[in-house]
Amino acid sequence: MTDLSFEDCLARLEQIVGALEGGKLTLEESLKAFEEGVGLSRRCSRYLEDAERRIELLTRDEGGVLDTRSLAGWEREGQG
Repeated sequence: MTDLSFEDCLARLEQIVGALEGGKLTLEESLKAFEEGVGLSRRCSRYLEDAERRIELLTRDEGGVLDTRSLAGWEREGQG
């Protein structure tokens, strides 16, 4: 599981949620699935935090100041 992409982690997490919601797992299976799900959730959070840091670096101006325009502002700039 160490080389799963964000998308793979999210897909597996969705499978786990579906299995848990299905109610057909034993208690022990449910606990194992929940434990795996918590790990995947944390991994997804790390992926998103890393992506946020990368975006912040990419959106700094020449002086190193973070440009905090709204997404609509970025879209308008890309059209012009």
